Amino acid sequence: MAVGGGLTYLTQRTTQRAADRTEERRRAATLAEERRAEQIRTVLEFVRFALEAEGVAHARPPRWEVGDEWYRTARPTVDSLRIAEKGVQLLCAPGLHIPTTAYALALNQAVWQEHDGVSVTQRLEPFKAEFLAVARSGLA
Repeated sequence: MAVGGGLTYLTQRTTQRAADRTEERRRAATLAEERRAEQIRTVLEFVRFALEAEGVAHARPPRWEVGDEWYRTARPTVDSLRIAEKGVQLLCAPGLHIPTTAYALALNQAVWQEHDGVSVTQRLEPFKAEFLAVARSGLA
């Protein structure tokens, strides 16, 4: 093999390797961006169902029965909240799991249990604040 041909081959090989590394970095960056977008969507879905559950808790009548109008709204809302909670646990950073679960449990209690003179907002605010703080820092 002539020296000129060998240098051309080495130049082409080096150029191809550099192009391959650049492409791999681009793919990794795209994947990371898609993953972050998926996590943001998951957190927003949880927030949407949390707000719906909070609304249901505020609307809770003093007396209700399985099958009445309030229950027919409350049950699917709480079910959707729990599914969204599991989505956060599955797709988001482990540091978000505990505040998400604590907030979901507090919402569940606010929906199904009597308020005992404490407002729904007062019961939920510490859990909501912790969840939002951790979510904000985790998605920043």
